[in-house]
Amino acid sequence: MSDPNYGEVFTRRWVVDAMLDLVGYTPDRDLTKLVAVEPSVGSGAFWAPMVERLLRSAGRRGIAAANLGDALRGYDLQREHVETCVKASMVMLIDAGATPEVARQIATRWLRTADYLLDDEDVRADVVVGNPPYIRSDELDQEAEYMYRGMYRSMTGRADIYVAFFEKGISQLKPGGKHAFICADRWMRNAYGAQLRRIVTSLCSVDAVWQMHEADVFEAEVSAYPAITVLTRAGQGKAVIAECTADFDEDAAKRLTRFTLSDETVEHSAAFSAHRIAHWFAGDDLWPAGDPDSIALLDDLNARFPTIEQTGAKVGIGVATGADKAYIVPADVDVEEDRKLPMIMTNDVRKGIFTWGGSVLLNPWLPDGSLVDLKAFPKLAAQYASHPKLRERYVARKQPDAWFKTIDKVNHALIAQPKLVLQDMKAQITPVYEEGGHYPHHNLYWITAETWDLKVLGGLLLSSVAQSFIEAYCVRMRGGTLRFQSQYLRKIRVPDPSTISPELAAELASAFERGDREAANRASLRAYGLRADNVAA
Repeated sequence: MSDPNYGEVFTRRWVVDAMLDLVGYTPDRDLTKLVAVEPSVGSGAFWAPMVERLLRSAGRRGIAAANLGDALRGYDLQREHVETCVKASMVMLIDAGATPEVARQIATRWLRTADYLLDDEDVRADVVVGNPPYIRSDELDQEAEYMYRGMYRSMTGRADIYVAFFEKGISQLKPGGKHAFICADRWMRNAYGAQLRRIVTSLCSVDAVWQMHEADVFEAEVSAYPAITVLTRAGQGKAVIAECTADFDEDAAKRLTRFTLSDETVEHSAAFSAHRIAHWFAGDDLWPAGDPDSIALLDDLNARFPTIEQTGAKVGIGVATGADKAYIVPADVDVEEDRKLPMIMTNDVRKGIFTWGGSVLLNPWLPDGSLVDLKAFPKLAAQYASHPKLRERYVARKQPDAWFKTIDKVNHALIAQPKLVLQDMKAQITPVYEEGGHYPHHNLYWITAETWDLKVLGGLLLSSVAQSFIEAYCVRMRGGTLRFQSQYLRKIRVPDPSTISPELAAELASAFERGDREAANRASLRAYGLRADNVAA
C-alpha cells in the first residue's frame, strides 16, 4: 500500500533483493565493515532485508551485534515508520544473540525520525539504496521546498523530490560506493532532470538502468513508470540497459541480476531484453529509453557519426504568435501585400508532401528585427485592432508600445531558404521538403543546411535509423504518437555529407522524393555501414 501524503510506494521483496545484490550488499561480503544508508525506510521494505543481510554476514564472522552500531543508517519523517522498523530490527538482533537492551541501543542508533534531505549527520556511505518518495515540488510544504531548493541544485523547475534524494545519496558515497534507487524515470528525459543528469554523470559511473514500466514491482498498482538505476562513485565504465516486460518476475530478476553483474553483452527472454553498452551519455544529455538493442545501436552511432547540426544543418521551430486567430488568416484578407507571409501549417504537410493551404501570417516584423510602424500600414493596423484581446496579452501589457507583436520574431532569412519540415506529433518521422518562400507555424520544426542536398538528408531522415533516435529520446504520447521536437531532432546522428557517394546520394534523394521508406532504409543502412538486422524496420 502507499501513503499519498508522503509519496510512499512499497517495493516487492524480490525487487529489493535484486537491488541489494546489484550494489553488492550480500552476506558473503563482510558487511560489518560497510556503512549502508536507507534514506526513506517506510514500513521496512528495504530496511528489513538490509538488517537480515548484515546480521547473516556478522554471524558468519563471529561479530557481535553490539559492534554493528555504525553499519546502518535509516531515516523517515514518520515516527510510526521508524518505530515499526526499530521493533523489527530489535527482533532480528535478539534472534541473532543480542540482549534486549543491546538490541534497542543498536536499533535506535541505526534509525532516526528525521528529514533525510535536511539531516546534518555526516555519514559517509558505502551503499545508498532504496525507493525515495514520490512528491512533486508543487505538493510540498512551501518552507520545506524553499529549503530543499536552497540546498540541492537538482531541485529545478517542477522537479519531483526524489531528484534531491539522488543528489544527497550520491554526495554521501565514498569512492567506489554504490547507489541504487527504484523510482520514476522522468528525470532521465525531461528538462527538470538536466541538473541531476549532470551531477550523476560527473561524479558516478552509470552501471545499469532497468526500465520497468510494465513490470509488477510494487505492492500497489501505480503509474510511476519506474526504473532501477545503479551507480558507482567512480569513472564511467560499461553500462547495462534493460527493458522489462509484464512477464518480469522473481526468477527473471535473478537472471537479469546475474547478467548485469557478468561480462556478457546481450540477453533476451520473454521477461526482459538487456544489452551492455560501451559508453553512457555525458553531461545533462538526455538518457534514451526503449529497446536495449536499439540503444546499443545508438551508442555505436553516437561514437562514429556527427550530430545533424555538426554537419552544418540547423534545426528550429516555427513562429509562435500568441494569438493565431488574429495573426493567421486566409491569403485574400484585405491587408497590405508585403505584410502577408505565406505560412506552412500542419495540414499542409500531413500527407508527406507540401501543399500550401493558403494561410498567411499578418507579419508585424521588418527584416532588421524591428516592428513595423502601424501608421504606414493602415489596413494591417485595422486588422489588429479588430482583435482587442491582443492588447490583453501579457506581452502587450509588458510592452504597451509593442502590443501587436507576435511572441516570436520572424526570421526573414529563413523565408527563402529550402527547408525540411516535420510535424511535431506523428507516429513516424516524416520530413517534408519545402523549396522556400513559406514560413513554418510553431507546430512544425524545420531543418535547413547549405552543406546538404536537403533531399539526400531527407532520405536519411525518412529511415528507421532516424526513427530509432527519436523513439529512444522523445516523450511518447498516448497511442504511440512521437514528439518531433528540436531537442530530439538534434540527437540524430548522420554521416558527413562528403562521405556519401554520388550514387548513394541519388538513391537517398529518390527514395525521399517518392516517400519510399523501404528504399530509404536500404540506402541509409549502406550510408551508416549497418546490416539490415541492426535496425528494426
